Amino acid sequence: MEFLFEYGLFLAKAVTLVVSIAIVIGLIAGLATKQKQSNGHLEFESLSEHYDDIKRDAQQVLLDKDALKKREKEEKQAQKKKSKNKKEDEPEKNNLFVLNFSGSMNAQEVDTLREEITAILCVATEKDEVLVNVESGGGVVHGYGLAASQLQRIKDKNIKLTVSVDKVAASGGYMMACVADTILSAPFAIIGSIGVIAQLPNFNKVLKKNDIEFEQHTAGDFKRTLTMFGENTDAGREKFQAEIEDVHLMFKDFVQQHRPELDIDKVATGEYWYGQRAKDLGLVDVLQTSDDFLMTANESKRLYKISYATKKSLAQKLGFGAYQAIEQTFMRLVDAGNKLYK
Repeated sequence: MEFLFEYGLFLAKAVTLVVSIAIVIGLIAGLATKQKQSNGHLEFESLSEHYDDIKRDAQQVLLDKDALKKREKEEKQAQKKKSKNKKEDEPEKNNLFVLNFSGSMNAQEVDTLREEITAILCVATEKDEVLVNVESGGGVVHGYGLAASQLQRIKDKNIKLTVSVDKVAASGGYMMACVADTILSAPFAIIGSIGVIAQLPNFNKVLKKNDIEFEQHTAGDFKRTLTMFGENTDAGREKFQAEIEDVHLMFKDFVQQHRPELDIDKVATGEYWYGQRAKDLGLVDVLQTSDDFLMTANESKRLYKISYATKKSLAQKLGFGAYQAIEQTFMRLVDAGNKLYK
C-alpha cells in the first residue's frame, strides 16, 4: 500500500507538470498573437577600432615594459608629426562597409540584407566600398534572385562591391557573388554549382495500394505539372523538365552578364570547385580570406560592420524562460522518481 501511495503521488506530480506545460504554452501563444512583432534596428560597429584594440592587447602581452613604453612613445611622435604635417585639403579615409550574409535554403535573410544595404546607400559615396561576406549553399530561386538584386543596388550607385567567400558560395550563393566587382575566395572554399535541382516524392502507388483516391482539379493544362499524390504523366514530366531548363538558362545568362570572360558552358554544369580550381576557371578573382582583406584595408580605410538586429518579442522571451523552467521541473521529477524506486 505504501508503494502504491508513493507511486500515485509521483503520478500526480507528472500530471500536474503536463497541465502546467499546456497552460504555459497557451499563455505564450496568446501573447504571441496579441503582440506585434518588434521592429529591428541597425547596429554599427567600428572594425577599425576592433583591430586597433587587438593590436594594443597583443603588444601589452608580447612586449616588456621598456619596449612597450618605447613603442607607445614612437606612435605618439608619429601621430603628432602626422597631425602637424597634415594639409588642410588632405582627404580623410574612405569607408569600407562590411556585411555578413549567411543564407538558408529559403533565403529569408534577404529581409535583413535589404535593410543593411538601404542604410549604406543613405550615407555611402562613390569613393567608399562595400564588402559582403557570403556563406550559402543556395536555395530557392526567387529568394536568391532577390538577394542578388539587393547587391546590384550597390553597383547601381557606382559604389565598389567586393564579395568574399570563406567557406561556400554555391548555386544561389554564387548567384549573389557573381554580382561583385571582385570575388575573393579562401583556397578551399566551395564555389560554383551553377545548376538547378528540383525533386519531390510521389505517393500515388501507396495510395492506390490502400484504396485511397486522390483528386486534383486545375484550370489550365500545366497549372500543376508534377504532384506528390496524383499519378504523374509523361507530358507533365516533360513540362517540368522544360521549366527547370529555362531557369538554368536564366541562371547562366545572369552569371555571363556579370562575368563575361567566363566559359559559361564549361562552368555551368552544376559542378562545384574549391577556391584554387575556381580561380583557374575564372569563377573568382583573388585567393584571399576576408580576414586578410580587412586587415590590409584597415591601413587605408575606415571599417564599419553593419548588421540589422531584430529584438525578441515578449512572447519569445517568455517562451525561452518557460522552457528553462519546464526543463528544471522535469529534471526534479525524474530525480524524485529515481529516488522512489531505489
